[in-house]
Amino acid sequence: MSESHKAQVQAQFGASAHDYVTSAGHAGGADLEQLVAWGRKRGAPRVLDVATGGGHTALAFSAFTPTVISTDLTPSMLEAARGFIQSKAAATGNVRFLASDVEALPFRDSSYGVVTCRLAAHHFPAILPALKEVARVLRPGGSLLVEDILGHDDRELAAFILEVEKRRDPSHVRALTHREWEAFLKAAGMTVIDEEHPEQVAAVGGMDGAHADDARGQGRSRALRARTLRRAAGRPSASPWRTAASRPSRTVSS
Repeated sequence: MSESHKAQVQAQFGASAHDYVTSAGHAGGADLEQLVAWGRKRGAPRVLDVATGGGHTALAFSAFTPTVISTDLTPSMLEAARGFIQSKAAATGNVRFLASDVEALPFRDSSYGVVTCRLAAHHFPAILPALKEVARVLRPGGSLLVEDILGHDDRELAAFILEVEKRRDPSHVRALTHREWEAFLKAAGMTVIDEEHPEQVAAVGGMDGAHADDARGQGRSRALRARTLRRAAGRPSASPWRTAASRPSRTVSS
């Protein structure tokens, strides 16, 4: 991520950090419930939440995960998330916070069983480097649980929406289409194994200051569970087409 874009993102989100904490569209919904359901089924002891925003995903996963690492590019956003999570009675102190760029995660390879990313990928300046970093820190067979607004296949409509979004929010980069998500995940060494299209909640009144597209105001979103591709005897195994992504391992895993 270029320093200029990084500064733009930090300025945009730093000024509205509290709005994301109090935003009803971010606090919950069918999309977060789906990520949590996948996460419970996976049962990873360590979860990494990238671009944590107000911290709602990290808080939800902390209810059943021994260790959750919450990261965000914007320090003031991270502090808002910390204050929000620590204020909750259900907080158990198992969430840690770290300012970090998703394209340069400061973790060792194969550190996490699950990585989550909710309502943030459309702000990433380059999706492939981010997904490659996620794949690197995932354990073999680990899962990326991601939800984001879904781009339109109609090029003219997509271009129009992109222009509107960029004028309203300069940090908005682009919402990926269904095919683009699959292609980028594959290029990063992951495959979709589970998929849902959660019911949308329209943004009302500018979402109390939080960005309307993040509140799924476009009416289209996609929740994916992707797994790093597993390998046995050096050959990739067949993976079912559902929507979850996973990373390849060099040894047989149960």
